[in-house]
Amino acid sequence: MDTVDRYLAAWNTTDPSARRDAIAAAFTPDARYVDPLADVSGHDGVDALIAGAQEQFAGLTFSRGDVLDAHHDVVRFTWHLGPAGAAEPVVVGFDVAEIAEDGRLRTVHGFLDKVPG
Repeated sequence: MDTVDRYLAAWNTTDPSARRDAIAAAFTPDARYVDPLADVSGHDGVDALIAGAQEQFAGLTFSRGDVLDAHHDVVRFTWHLGPAGAAEPVVVGFDVAEIAEDGRLRTVHGFLDKVPG
């Protein structure tokens, strides 16, 4: 699904200018992202969140997990964070998101299923 691929691309884009473009392609201007560790809104909030995650998990990349399901304007999917090509991810998450009419994400509710101890 293109929406999820754009979302993950935003999380993987490390160049700040390119990341801002990727965020604009993936999220509506008023988007909200909330998970157990964050609650941010708008492109600036999402950008700061992604930059912080990239700093904390330098060198790791996001990829799609095994679950991808959508109906109406809602999508749910799992994602992995780990070294490229690694058999076992460092972090595993499950997100449920609302898709706006233009195909971008309006709201993302994230859950962390596996985190480093």
